[in-house]
Amino acid sequence: MVRNVLIRFLLLPFSLLYGLGVSINNLLYRWEVLKPFRFSLPIISVGNLTVGGSGKTPHTEYLIRLLSPHITVATMSRGYGRKTKGFLIARENHSAYEIGDEPLQYLRKFDNIFVCVAENRGMGVPKLISKQPEIQTILLDDAFQHRSIEPGLNLLLTEYARPYYRDFLMPSGRLREWPSGAQRADAIIVSKCPEQIDRASMEDIERRLKPQPQQEVFFSYYKYLDPYNAFNPSQKVKLEDFDSIFLVSAIANTDYLIEYLERQDCEVYDLSFEDHHSFTNYEISNMAKRFSEQPGQKKLMLTTEKDAMRLELHKGYFLEMDIQVFALPIEVQFHDYKSEFDEYVQNYLLNFKV
Repeated sequence: MVRNVLIRFLLLPFSLLYGLGVSINNLLYRWEVLKPFRFSLPIISVGNLTVGGSGKTPHTEYLIRLLSPHITVATMSRGYGRKTKGFLIARENHSAYEIGDEPLQYLRKFDNIFVCVAENRGMGVPKLISKQPEIQTILLDDAFQHRSIEPGLNLLLTEYARPYYRDFLMPSGRLREWPSGAQRADAIIVSKCPEQIDRASMEDIERRLKPQPQQEVFFSYYKYLDPYNAFNPSQKVKLEDFDSIFLVSAIANTDYLIEYLERQDCEVYDLSFEDHHSFTNYEISNMAKRFSEQPGQKKLMLTTEKDAMRLELHKGYFLEMDIQVFALPIEVQFHDYKSEFDEYVQNYLLNFKV
């Protein structure tokens, strides 16, 4: 603990320099020296102030489920970790190497949307519209700090256990910009809340967030579904049927997930990597070895849906070793507090004006 505090103190000057650069960039947009692109169709941004872990992907999926039955939806991501460059519309034959794990996840789970990747969203959106003019709304994944586009609806996520008002700028903290950047959001979503949370706790968090008069605040949590075979999605299992779980993950924060698994009355063995990690052949073989050595007869190799996209690149090895890998799907649910999130988003689309 003391060592961590010392490290953060030593990194403080670098955080202040980083914060100065961020402040200058934001001032250039505020003074309109730099001007964002505006488009004639509704664009919804899902982002955060911190580095990873707040639940952008599950919340983007929530919006897809909410909107795609009624209008034509597209998602645009940077495609973190992909080996390609520039604008690319995702196709069925693409892998995580070509479009990134999260866009591939959207593509696999939803068959009635367009998925694309582009480092420069300001250039990517016009290309997408020109190629697919039937698109009626675009969901920008992780675009809060990418100010080249001005979204019509700016959704900001912050974790229940690690809200941005208790954090500090990188590298001594996890913030990408000063907490005051939250003022650009139209709505703030407190994510990964407990499934049971009282109104007094929500009101206390909202008070600490200090929202602007025009900002809405929502509270969400995760609902975990039955795991499915990552290489054969029609095959599903129940966690209650296993004595031990070998969890393989490369996400920003596993605390929420591990807490859930530990409540299932089974032993949890955790093998964690850095966010978006590309698994090497050696790591995969070591993973298989450790799983085979794990005690117990009823054991399960489990991973997240995002990590399953990259583990799929090693599908042949897992099949050769007769190891089944299961992915744990999650869905976002909203606590009924003050106003309904669905209605909020739908009203934005209904009242959208160019």
